[in-house]
Amino acid sequence: MASAAPVFTDDTLLSRLDQRLFTLEKIFALLSGLAIFALMVLAVVSVSGRHALNQPLPGYVDWIEQAMPLIAFMGISFTQRVGGHIRMDIVVGLLKGRALWAVEWLGVLLILMVMLLLVWGSWAHFERSFDMSMPMWSRDSSMDIALPLWPAKLLAPVAFSVLCLRLVLQLWAYGRAFITGADRPVAVPMIESVETQAAKEAASVSG
Repeated sequence: MASAAPVFTDDTLLSRLDQRLFTLEKIFALLSGLAIFALMVLAVVSVSGRHALNQPLPGYVDWIEQAMPLIAFMGISFTQRVGGHIRMDIVVGLLKGRALWAVEWLGVLLILMVMLLLVWGSWAHFERSFDMSMPMWSRDSSMDIALPLWPAKLLAPVAFSVLCLRLVLQLWAYGRAFITGADRPVAVPMIESVETQAAKEAASVSG
């Protein structure tokens, strides 16, 4: 999807939890954006130093490695909430009512199972790096300026855990919609038609 899908809210517990988690997701997405901006600044400093002083920024590649989890993972739950991940709606978009909510519920369940495995694996990866008895609490470090790697490795299970919370809320929402037969369930992004998405893109471009 090219733009954020509508997400309905109401006064239910599910919707309140959705909005509170969305606040955390927006903070994580902001951190991801700030990391991208910081890398742009570092690139300018490094290139300027190389040309003006014949001395690029020390450890530039190391800082890029540290920022990658911020850029790649911290906004993943926010994107799931607003329906921004790439998905195939050709078949799913033809479904309506309980059939649609059942398929969406199953899809979210499969994603949750994969993400739980990734939380487990990424946490184990972090534990292999973190050691309070070592200098800077780290068993490994970057190649150039020896930055400890455990902070970057910790970001993956943290971001994945937030995504798991989002997926649990979406399972609740789709399950509730399936049982009640609701047309506009809360806490989940609604599928928009191709025409609606195209109109939104045209409006955003035209201002």
